[in-house]
Amino acid sequence: MRKIMFTGGGSAGHVTVNLALIPHFIQEGWSVDYIGSEAGIEKQLIEPLQNVRYHGIATGKLRRYLDWQNVKDPFKVIKGAFQAYRIIKKQKPDVLFSKGGFVSVPVVIGARLNKVPVLIHESDLTPGLANKIAIPFAAGVCTTFPETQQHLPDGKSHYVGAVIRDQLKQGDAAKGRKFVGFVSTKPVLLIMGGSLGARKINQAVRASLSKLTEKFQIVHLCGKGQVEPSLQSPQYKQFEYVNEELPDLLAMSDVIISRAGSNSIFEFLYLRKPMLLIPLTKEASRGDQILNARSFQSAGFCEVLYEENMTPETLVSSVTELHANRDKYVDNMQKNDNKDALSQLIGLIKKTAK
Repeated sequence: MRKIMFTGGGSAGHVTVNLALIPHFIQEGWSVDYIGSEAGIEKQLIEPLQNVRYHGIATGKLRRYLDWQNVKDPFKVIKGAFQAYRIIKKQKPDVLFSKGGFVSVPVVIGARLNKVPVLIHESDLTPGLANKIAIPFAAGVCTTFPETQQHLPDGKSHYVGAVIRDQLKQGDAAKGRKFVGFVSTKPVLLIMGGSLGARKINQAVRASLSKLTEKFQIVHLCGKGQVEPSLQSPQYKQFEYVNEELPDLLAMSDVIISRAGSNSIFEFLYLRKPMLLIPLTKEASRGDQILNARSFQSAGFCEVLYEENMTPETLVSSVTELHANRDKYVDNMQKNDNKDALSQLIGLIKKTAK
């Protein structure tokens, strides 16, 4: 039996590609292991899967700002590398596929020490810090944006396009409306702030809720611990996070407000959903979401509202204008060439495997 090991975590975006790949390798008879953090979101998403062994290791966050945890975290990374080394030595995978995130660094190092070939996936337009550290240890790097290749070593990059989870392609709008109790005669606005939520977006949405619900029925995925119980309305449904219901909620949505994480926005593009993107600021990130959003805006797929310009008033006017011009965005999206990224990626993983 051939063996594959996956890693990636810290946010749902560092797990979604793995979730798309895992069922295909199980179906083909591969043995599947996953190394993630001991308590991160990747553990919540992966542990329920059948035929996947989850291994938790110590992880340290890679920060670009001063924090006293920066003193302790390098020791966690070292500990995690030793743990990953022992797990990989015992399991003997033929290949490691890394989706990135800070948990992936010790795993990639552990694979290299065991002479296990590594294939990395980079979703954003420019490589993140974890992948920058891991790339020298990898046999190849798969990219979502063609522009990413100019930021990578010669001979290592493979442009595959966006990987879309199969289940997202099978959403049922009627099921989505039944799940939240919405009618079919009023447009639906879906708001997503990422797996951890987006406090500033949540605040702006709730401050403008009376205006927004005049025009839209709203599904608000607001993040862990950020549901506001005092806000109850048949036009406004809140959830911390959804999993199985997400394809149906996407299918019924007319427009979307979202951060600009690469995995999510390419899924919206595939589903032809006009989007208002509110990227993380450079103060809160390395600026990758700003680049993602600008790339999509220049292609005519979305509108962008920068967080520093976001108020309840600008949020309402921006999403209202987006909905009014939605046909224009859908037309632009329909011209986009959807590559079969999943098949290409599976082929590259098999080619990389020893």
